Amino acid sequence: MSGSRAAPLLLLPGLLCDARIWPSAALDLTHPVIAPMGYGLADSLQDMAALVLETAPARVSLLGHSMGARVALEIVRQAPERVERLALVSTGVHPPRDGEAAARHALLDLGRAEGAGALVDRWLPPMVAAARRDDHALIDLLRAMCVQAGVDVFAAQITALLARPPVEDLLGSIACPTLVLVGSEDGWSSPAQHRDIADAIPGAELKVIDGSGHMLPAEAPEAFVDAVRRWLASNPVPASKAEHQAA
Repeated sequence: MSGSRAAPLLLLPGLLCDARIWPSAALDLTHPVIAPMGYGLADSLQDMAALVLETAPARVSLLGHSMGARVALEIVRQAPERVERLALVSTGVHPPRDGEAAARHALLDLGRAEGAGALVDRWLPPMVAAARRDDHALIDLLRAMCVQAGVDVFAAQITALLARPPVEDLLGSIACPTLVLVGSEDGWSSPAQHRDIADAIPGAELKVIDGSGHMLPAEAPEAFVDAVRRWLASNPVPASKAEHQAA
């Protein structure tokens, strides 16, 4: 099956991100593409997934970046028969780690005290490969996007992330073509972490993009779009088989 005949591609953004995280070429594939701007003030991954499913086509190819990949996995949990393909980008499947809640709430406190700009200026630089942190065009784009999301969205989204449900047992049941994609310089979600995710999903492909950090779609747009094109061209699981597996 060619990419152009595949189910619509649904792009799910991560923490403080919206459709601006995706390269323009990803929004102009010879393929139906849906790129929601965000999740409003939903404060659980389950509610985010339900919001997406309310307006999504009956069958989709799901690509989630960072927190968006966790939303994608929750969609797989809630409605596996609707997922033709799955791509997990710059993400994790582990439960909250020691110190994670304190670090996230410290950022929230900074945002409440000094505004979204101060929060983003503290949070964003480590999300980008060190060699790209002086790339003003890249940083200005990402900063504007994240500042516009605002402190209230950050509060809702970290609430969701800190209460994330376990997904490790879900991975082995995923039967659709799955891409696990990460940047070699991702200091937040390491390549080794993604290798473990790919190993846990039957038949999943792991691809590491050299030189990119956590904001991979914006940092390495050409490599990102090339990986997405190849994944969209993979043979999907027929809907009838997916429905049987979900039963």
